Amino acid sequence: MPEQGAGLDQVFRALADPTRRKVIERLVSGPASTSELAEPFDMALPSFTQHLGVLERAGLVTSTKSGRVRTYELAPAALEFADGWLAEQRRLWGHRLDQLDDFLATLKEPR
Repeated sequence: MPEQGAGLDQVFRALADPTRRKVIERLVSGPASTSELAEPFDMALPSFTQHLGVLERAGLVTSTKSGRVRTYELAPAALEFADGWLAEQRRLWGHRLDQLDDFLATLKEPR
């Protein structure tokens, strides 16, 4: 699982690209080889494997090699890490918005 800060940055940077998000979406249904993952994309295989490298360095996927075939699998811990950070942000902002709502209500009260 990624560390705080830099690891979280890597996860969000990896997820910022639509090609990499599609790869993640595909891997939800199970492991796939490099060629299976690359098939729907109109790009050279070396360019596509760079995307896989970004995902792997961010901890979002893992790969294994058997002979000449490299297979990728989703690594849910990194997604859970990002989800935890997002949940904390939702909680903090919900609290701040509640405070703002309370303050605005006091402004509407007759004096």
